[in-house]
Amino acid sequence: MVDRIDRAMRQLASFLAILGGLALIAVILITVVSVTGRALLFVGLAPIRGDFELVELGTGFAVFAFLPWVQINRQHASVEILTMNMGAGINRLIDLAADLLMLAIAALLTWKHWDGTVDKYVYGETTFIIQYPIWWAYASGLAGAIGFVLVSFWCVVLSARALVTGQDQAHGEIQH
Repeated sequence: MVDRIDRAMRQLASFLAILGGLALIAVILITVVSVTGRALLFVGLAPIRGDFELVELGTGFAVFAFLPWVQINRQHASVEILTMNMGAGINRLIDLAADLLMLAIAALLTWKHWDGTVDKYVYGETTFIIQYPIWWAYASGLAGAIGFVLVSFWCVVLSARALVTGQDQAHGEIQH
């Protein structure tokens, strides 16, 4: 059962990260086409209308889409000089504490992001140039934020299990 849930969480994190990567590719293409259009105004080309709004949308989504992948693979910044000489039991306790804190942060970010999405939806605010509803951008980021909460919760379960059983857990290619 644990292996199936772990596989599902890793697939969710991977799927969101791939979507985030595709969003960044779209942002790159939009930027290249728009800059090229600006540079070639004299031949009748033009920049993409609202390019910076589309870049903001794609980049915001990508940031939230990558968070579950980073969390499940334990790739957040860490200062291991403090923990590398501590015993395995202490490190498992530190992992659990770090995962609990990350879950709290993920839940807070998601809650406030939800509030922002609802607020933008209620007020019907739109972007300046292309006039798409701003809540769309918030909602796209919310998908990654919810994935972040789910993956963070799963990491807490894995860390608690490792602490109780005394067995190190694998996170991506890192063994803790």
